[in-house]
Amino acid sequence: MPEPEARPHAVGEWVLLSYRLPREPSGPRTTLWRRLKRLGVAQLSDGLVALPADARTRESLEWLADDVLAADGTAGIWVARPTTPAQERDLAAGMAAFRAQEYRELTAACREATSASRPDQARALRRLRAEWRAIDRRDFFPPAERELAAAALRELADAVASTAAAEIAS
Repeated sequence: MPEPEARPHAVGEWVLLSYRLPREPSGPRTTLWRRLKRLGVAQLSDGLVALPADARTRESLEWLADDVLAADGTAGIWVARPTTPAQERDLAAGMAAFRAQEYRELTAACREATSASRPDQARALRRLRAEWRAIDRRDFFPPAERELAAAALRELADAVASTAAAEIAS
């Protein structure tokens, strides 16, 4: 498993997306919700989300703002700083808590897959590695559960490799 890469962002700077979409049709609202979830945003209030500011997060939210406008909604991108360090810590802690839950679920899935048959293990390993990458992309404040998930993924990979080696030897 690769080492976690640094997540550089200007200290205290966050990029915000404020948006409003019409209630009907509901498709654009659902699509936006899924994309925001995939990015791992912090929901500040209805129609206001935030991510640590860097070029990637700003561009991602700009794309979503364009999608909102194309769906006859309103959207704006803002760069802001929390007024106190405690506000930023709370925001980061909330984001880390969501990632921690995702890592716990990944860890449980890895452990469950280790007792499966070899073909099922190999399929699970591919799926869970993809899930790891998706979580990692939205993990701006890595919780301790990240390392537990990495270890469980390595254990599953070792189980797949040892099963394959045993099949070759027999």
